[in-house]
Amino acid sequence: MEKIRMTTPLVEMDGDEMTRILWKMIKDELLSPFVDLKTEYYDLGLEYRNETNDQVTFDSAEATKKYGVAVKCATITPNAARMTEYNLKEMWKSPNGTIRAILDGTVFRAPIIVKGVEPYVKNWTKPITIARHAYGDVYKGSEMKIPGAGKAELVYTNEAGEETRELIHNFKGAGIIQGMHNLNDSIESFARSCFNFALDTKQDLWFATKDTISKKYDHTFKDIFAEIFENEYKEKFDAAGIEYFYTLIDDAVARVMRSEGGYIWACKNYDGDVMSDMVATAFGSLSMMTSVLASPNGYYEYEAAHGTVQRHYYKHLKGEETSTNPIATIFAWSGALRKRGELDNIPELMAFADKLEKACIDTIENGEMTGDLYLISTLENKKKLNTEEFILAIRKTLEGLM
Repeated sequence: MEKIRMTTPLVEMDGDEMTRILWKMIKDELLSPFVDLKTEYYDLGLEYRNETNDQVTFDSAEATKKYGVAVKCATITPNAARMTEYNLKEMWKSPNGTIRAILDGTVFRAPIIVKGVEPYVKNWTKPITIARHAYGDVYKGSEMKIPGAGKAELVYTNEAGEETRELIHNFKGAGIIQGMHNLNDSIESFARSCFNFALDTKQDLWFATKDTISKKYDHTFKDIFAEIFENEYKEKFDAAGIEYFYTLIDDAVARVMRSEGGYIWACKNYDGDVMSDMVATAFGSLSMMTSVLASPNGYYEYEAAHGTVQRHYYKHLKGEETSTNPIATIFAWSGALRKRGELDNIPELMAFADKLEKACIDTIENGEMTGDLYLISTLENKKKLNTEEFILAIRKTLEGLM
C-alpha cells in the first residue's frame, strides 16, 4: 500500500520518560507504515532543554506559528528533586506554560468514550469538553511572605509616573500575599477561541467565574465574553442552534453534575486545570483525554493531558514489563494529522486519522487493553496487555480498517 503523502510538516515536540518511549513506538508501528511523515523535530526532553537553556521550547512555539499545527509529547516540569536528578542549570519553567503563552490559545480537553469504561457520574452520557484559558492568573503570579505588621498595597504607575493604589491588607502580624494579572487581549482571544470551537463542534458553551466576589478581576472576564458574543457571535450561534450562557462557578459545578454532558465548559486558568482532571477522572482515566491548544490566530498544538508516567519509566529502565496506556498520545497525533489534512486539503490524511482513532477504540472494546483500563472496565471478556502488545494490537486492528 502506498503511503499517504503530506505537503506541509507538523511541528513535532518530543518529550520525557515513559511517554518518550511511547512516542517512538507509536511512530514506528502506527504512523510511519501508513503515512510519509513530514515533521520539523524539536527535542523538548529535559536534558536538551537544559543544554539549550530552554531555547528549544521557544523555538518549537515559533515553529508552530510558522506551520500552524504541532503535536507534543508529555514533558517534565522540574522541581527540586529533578534539579538534582538531571543536574539542571536552573529550574526551567513548564514547557506547556511557555508554549501556551506564546501561542495565546485556549486548551480544549475532552474525554475519549469507550464501551466498558463507565463514567462515575452515571448521568454523563456525552463528553464534557473543558476549555481552559492558558494565560495568567496564579500561573504568572507574584508572591511575597510578610514577616510582620505593616501595610500591603497594590500600586499601578502609569507612563506619566502617576500612581494608583489599592489597599490589600493592614497586617497585624506575619502573613502572605499574591499578586495576579491578566490581559484584556488574552481574555478576548480566549473568548473567540471558545466561541469558534463551539461553532466548529456544534456544542453549547458555558462560561463560569466568581464575579460576585471578584467584582473587577472576574467581572472583566464576564464582560469581555458578553460583549464579544453580542457583537460577533450571537447570530452565528442562533443559526447553528446552540447557546452561550454565563453562570457562577459554583452554580456551574452543580449544573455539570446534574447534566448529561455534551457541551463546552469554559474556565479560567486555574479552574480549568482542576476541572479538566476532575472530568477526566470521572469519565475513567486521564490517559483517555484529548487535549488541543487552539489559538484564534489559527495555531493548533495537540498533546496528551497527562504527565510523563515516571513510575512506569523507572520500571522500563530496569527491564521490567509495563502496561502503559498510549491512547491520549495516539489521539494527539491523530488530531494533529487530521488538522494538517484539513488545512492542506488532504482527505486521505483526515481519513487515516479517523481510522487510527477507531482502531484504538475498537481494540479496547474488543477486550484488549492496558492495565489502567483493565482495572475499571466492565467488559466480561477482557485481557490485560503490556505496552508493546497493546500498540501491536491497535496496529492489527488498523491494518484491517485500512
